[in-house]
Amino acid sequence: MTEPLFLKSVFQEKIWGGRKLAEAFDYDLPDGDIGECWAISAHPHGPSTIENGPLKGLTLDQAWAQHRNYFGDAKGEVFPLLTKILDAEASLSVQVHPDDAYAAAHEGPTELGKTECWYILDAEPGAYLIYGHHAKTKAELTAMIEAGKWDDLLRKVPVKTGDFFYVPSGTIHALNKGIMALETQQSSDTTYRLYDYDRVDAKTGEKRELHLKQSIDTTIVPHQDPVLNIQTEHVGDSTITTYVQPPMSPFFSVYQWLVKGDLHFDRTTAPYTLVSVVDGEGELIADGQTYPIHKNMHFVLPFDIKSWDLKGDMQIIASEPGNK
Repeated sequence: MTEPLFLKSVFQEKIWGGRKLAEAFDYDLPDGDIGECWAISAHPHGPSTIENGPLKGLTLDQAWAQHRNYFGDAKGEVFPLLTKILDAEASLSVQVHPDDAYAAAHEGPTELGKTECWYILDAEPGAYLIYGHHAKTKAELTAMIEAGKWDDLLRKVPVKTGDFFYVPSGTIHALNKGIMALETQQSSDTTYRLYDYDRVDAKTGEKRELHLKQSIDTTIVPHQDPVLNIQTEHVGDSTITTYVQPPMSPFFSVYQWLVKGDLHFDRTTAPYTLVSVVDGEGELIADGQTYPIHKNMHFVLPFDIKSWDLKGDMQIIASEPGNK
């Protein structure tokens, strides 16, 4: 019998973070404010730890290296995905992420690029994102950055609870104050800061480093919004929403499962599935075993779990690796 891999999250202090994540997870808040919960992570900057079964005590990256059969013998030196929850008590820096080729050339051979997406868990009235820019050419982009014409350059997009955004590498973006989001991304920790509101880090007494050359190198010009084909399927009283999947999103598929009663799944082609319970509670039934699950639980359904059932009243965001 193969069990789901239930995971212990890793919390990251951020200059823009607050107390919501620590309170939600009953986490003992250190000196700083929590900005990110790395919920399903095999990245060396914060790997999750397996809390049950034969692999208990291993980090997810160790399980990937030593027990690849749990992941359908998937290829790749590194586990490809990372699930985070972000609490933007203040605005994040305006930033951009590289693609795989740029990351490998400039950040090291095992660092992936970073395409990501956000499901908005909560947004205060009037909240907005930085999403894209107004420059028409690289020369115009460079000139506006060097002149600090941020109001002219940056594109502001209103946001509300329940929205979904796909953020390919090369997209200028930022979560802003009053937003909590679940982020599904490539397993990368490479961020190029373009603008940081001239903030001073209380710990260092200095402004945070900017990466203007890398930002200009990697930003796609002109910006174009990706065309999403979001599909919702009704199964009894439950719904399954597919936000992105290959070929449009080559790195991952992302779903919302709204469970009202019973919902059955059969594994199709994905070798494993990442699951985050973002609201409610219920049960997971897999391989004849029943597991109570509730909000703020995160786990991986390994390859040998070919079908599973969910029962209860829950909102779940799930993801699976893509074809790259």
